[in-house]
Amino acid sequence: MATHRVGGDVDAFCAHCKLTLAHAIVAMVAHRVARVRCNTCGSDHAFRSTPSRTRSSSKHATRERVVLSFEEQLAGKDVAHATRYRPQDSYRTGQVIHHPSFGIGIVTAVREDKIDIMFKFAQKTLAQQRDGAETAGRG
Repeated sequence: MATHRVGGDVDAFCAHCKLTLAHAIVAMVAHRVARVRCNTCGSDHAFRSTPSRTRSSSKHATRERVVLSFEEQLAGKDVAHATRYRPQDSYRTGQVIHHPSFGIGIVTAVREDKIDIMFKFAQKTLAQQRDGAETAGRG
């Protein structure tokens, strides 16, 4: 078993560099390396002998990321009856809207007075629940 000491070197996974590289030992707890400094990028972090994996209840910790195209997300939605976008209205996640400039979109997130909408070529944040008095005084 290798004996480590503060100031010594150890190979560790650097989350910043995304590689296993030489690190200087910065702190130890009992006989275990606790914190290290990457000799390449200079970042301090907890010691990791290998890259951390996502925790999962199954035996396999790796997960495949599935990215759906805009068309795949629209499949099965009633695009013909898309709600016309108006800043005064309220919206819900998953709702299909029609914006006069951006076209058809899907509401992906709803906050108090804003919504995120995914359009074919861009993600936009737009207003919702705006009363007429707030916008009438502008301009």
